[in-house]
Amino acid sequence: MELGSCGCWSAVARGLRGACRSSAAAGGSPNTLPKDSLVHDAATETRYLNASNRELAARCEANLDVERIADPTTEKKATCQLLQFTFQELKSATGNFRPDSILGEGGFGYVFKGWIEENGTAPAKPGTGLTVAVKSLKPDALQGHREWVAEVDFLGQLHHPNLVKLIGYCIEDDQRLLVYEFMARGSLENHLFRRALPLPWSSRIKIALGAAKGLAFLHGGPEPVIYRDFKTSNILLDLEYNAKLSDFGLAKAGPQGDNTHVSTRVVGTYGYAAPEYVMTVLV
Repeated sequence: MELGSCGCWSAVARGLRGACRSSAAAGGSPNTLPKDSLVHDAATETRYLNASNRELAARCEANLDVERIADPTTEKKATCQLLQFTFQELKSATGNFRPDSILGEGGFGYVFKGWIEENGTAPAKPGTGLTVAVKSLKPDALQGHREWVAEVDFLGQLHHPNLVKLIGYCIEDDQRLLVYEFMARGSLENHLFRRALPLPWSSRIKIALGAAKGLAFLHGGPEPVIYRDFKTSNILLDLEYNAKLSDFGLAKAGPQGDNTHVSTRVVGTYGYAAPEYVMTVLV
């Protein structure tokens, strides 16, 4: 079904209040960050890369961003332009989430390839209509409902050629799904670190310029946004190798006017964050 007038954010906000769960609340988790260090070697980075950041966030800023996100009166009407899908519609669009439709997997869960009608939420036959990427939150995912809400919050408002387009979402019982435009070339990480033909320098420069334009848009607007998770796996490429930033689960509203901003929340992926940021936890 399509989204009603401004009913989307109240539904998301209700879901946040009723279903938000902090990863820090799970005692004895294998993803718990060691208390004696903020820096890890390469072997442990993969294990901690998302969960550790969320656990630090829960201790430092558990209430700051959630209060802003959960208040529907603070959201722009642009968020309400998103489509609201039913779980059954997305189940049909992806062929019952069949394994051969999986595009990738991250801290959030699996991403499936699917097809929907171009002017609505109804599923379409494979190869027809609009090709989409459907991200499904796993119950035991490293990322949680809070990151899901942040993704809807920011990508529902922000529109730029170098940001991936969020088409809609599904919030139904325990199901949390996001529907994006399909990026045919996948992530930049796949092209740089897997056994494939190396990208020509012309394509590399085009990708770097596109990613920089996306960041400039986030930082230079009247309401700046701090991305906080800039890495090759979050730079997606379309068929023409145009770069688009994705995954806004860690994004945060930046300072406005003459205001300054200092955060004690260490987020992002270790290895990509500036060493002085990781050591001093100051921005």
